[in-house]
Amino acid sequence: MADSKNLRQVSGHSVPGGPVTRQGAAAAPSPAGVYTRRFPVPADAIDVNGHVNNLAYVAWMQEIAIEHSAAAGWPLARYQAIGAAWVVRSHFVEYLRPLFPGEPLAVHTWVPRFDQRAAPRRYLFVRESDRREVARAETAWVFVDLATGKRRPLPPELLTAFHPIAEDRLVRAAVGLDG
Repeated sequence: MADSKNLRQVSGHSVPGGPVTRQGAAAAPSPAGVYTRRFPVPADAIDVNGHVNNLAYVAWMQEIAIEHSAAAGWPLARYQAIGAAWVVRSHFVEYLRPLFPGEPLAVHTWVPRFDQRAAPRRYLFVRESDRREVARAETAWVFVDLATGKRRPLPPELLTAFHPIAEDRLVRAAVGLDG
């Protein structure tokens, strides 16, 4: 059990440790249900066209989903302990404008709802220097049993760890974008 000096607030939950960081990345407290990571666009995310490669967006989506889950009390080890995991069924990304090396980026993610054995997860990519949305995305995640590979029901304690936000306009307003 963590002591209160080492707790941080993320998505309305107190969790052990300091901010989640990765090479200049920092998690930031967000409205309940929204998890945010801010970082400058790294040079290794740039493609031959001089802007962020589409594969970088998908990698960031997976990374922030894992961070959000851990911040809500569901790190990978907890899923492994119950013999379950989330797997991707599909990704959809809509690219709205390019991003370039060093630009400040905020990636916001949230779960709009839980289904019986699956959940979508949404993402907003915002260039912080001008508060412009550069991409929006959604991943369809399926909850599976690690032993069988088959879908399995979501445990009640998982459902209560997150705060679904069904309406995108509420998230957009919460992170300072137009509804």
